[in-house]
Amino acid sequence: MIKPFMNLIILSKDDFIEDTSRVNIQDHRLEHIIKVNKPSVGDELRVGLINGIIGSGRIRSIEKNGIEMDVVLDRKPPAPLQLTLIFAMVRPRVFKRVLTQVTAMGIKKVIVINSYRVEKSFWKSPVLEEANLNKYLIRGLEQGQDTIVPEVLIRPLFKPFVEDELPDIIKGTLPFVAHPYTSEPCPYNIGRPVTLAVGPEGGFIQYEVEKLIECGFSTVHMGERTLHVESAISGLISKLM
Repeated sequence: MIKPFMNLIILSKDDFIEDTSRVNIQDHRLEHIIKVNKPSVGDELRVGLINGIIGSGRIRSIEKNGIEMDVVLDRKPPAPLQLTLIFAMVRPRVFKRVLTQVTAMGIKKVIVINSYRVEKSFWKSPVLEEANLNKYLIRGLEQGQDTIVPEVLIRPLFKPFVEDELPDIIKGTLPFVAHPYTSEPCPYNIGRPVTLAVGPEGGFIQYEVEKLIECGFSTVHMGERTLHVESAISGLISKLM
């Protein structure tokens, strides 16, 4: 029986032994399985093929240099959340948590943008390198029992992004921008695809809000309390979806 509350083990095609349904896990996942799952031969683990289907893997052998499993992949991953998230770049340590968290929630398109209140040094952080982005995305997939890797776009120029790209991105969705100084509360469970824009600590400046409104966004708030960006994102997504 598969142990409850266990993260998904993400597999790649390179893990499979020849043309069989057997895999050999040798990298950092091996350490995680041994330390966290404390497995025995015959145990079953939750597994999923990257950008593919999910299932279970029964352990055949456990060695210092690898774990072999017989894998059965027979189920689709969870349905994606019908929400495109746009958020202003945050402190690198917060960025890691936000990206992992929204991936676990099922968001499949994330766009990181600039804002007047974003420190320029944030854009030089290694967290934005492709290898690191992939690492945080995989963590989120493991937590969320998912396999479909989100698309992440990095857009460090606010005005060109809003004017040239954003109109096409929001087509077919309800676009909202979180703005603490608006009178409209965030709607609840709207049942339609959404594009959500969230600013940095302190929110977007008025010019940025006006540009987003010109593009078709409606402003919404989460109440009188000031929240950290990661809390605001989670709260808004939970209400909207």
